[in-house]
Amino acid sequence: MPTNSFRELYIDELRDLYNAETQLTKALPKMAKASTNDRLRQAFEEHLRQTSEHVSRLEQIFEQLQEKPTGKKCAGMEGLVKEGSETMKEDFEGEVMDSAIIGAAQRVEHYEIAAYGTVREFAEILGENEHVSLLEQTLEEEKQTDQKLTDLAQEINPQAAEGGEEKEEEASAGSRKSRSSSRSRKAA
Repeated sequence: MPTNSFRELYIDELRDLYNAETQLTKALPKMAKASTNDRLRQAFEEHLRQTSEHVSRLEQIFEQLQEKPTGKKCAGMEGLVKEGSETMKEDFEGEVMDSAIIGAAQRVEHYEIAAYGTVREFAEILGENEHVSLLEQTLEEEKQTDQKLTDLAQEINPQAAEGGEEKEEEASAGSRKSRSSSRSRKAA
């Protein structure tokens, strides 16, 4: 593959990432709002600030390349954002909703980690050392966000499981009580 075509691939991948990040700037506030756990909400708010920085870094790279960042729709992120939006419409409550949101957010983070890893490698091959540095910084932040979500999941998921078991036990007890009082009325 000629270098010129590889550079075009690099720019195409950067445009895809730029669109992905701009989609996230719209999705993250909704995820924060749907979160019931304060630390999870704060993590989404912090990642929104980081995502704005990610957009700025990509714009800096495009400026150096003398290219426009627009012109590409990231279908992968669009699908992940849509899936996350559908998750938030489910009738999950409390920690169960938080667990669902964390799962959706981690899928997004893993997508971004893969994408930034790819373009960072492309930049390295093309000798774009300043780009490598900017992309590496963002890649590390994405990894840290994923780890923060993992830590929160390890705290929230057991609570969600306990809450779900308690509700099942309450429903089961209510059902037994209902059957018991029904039998008592029939006996009378």
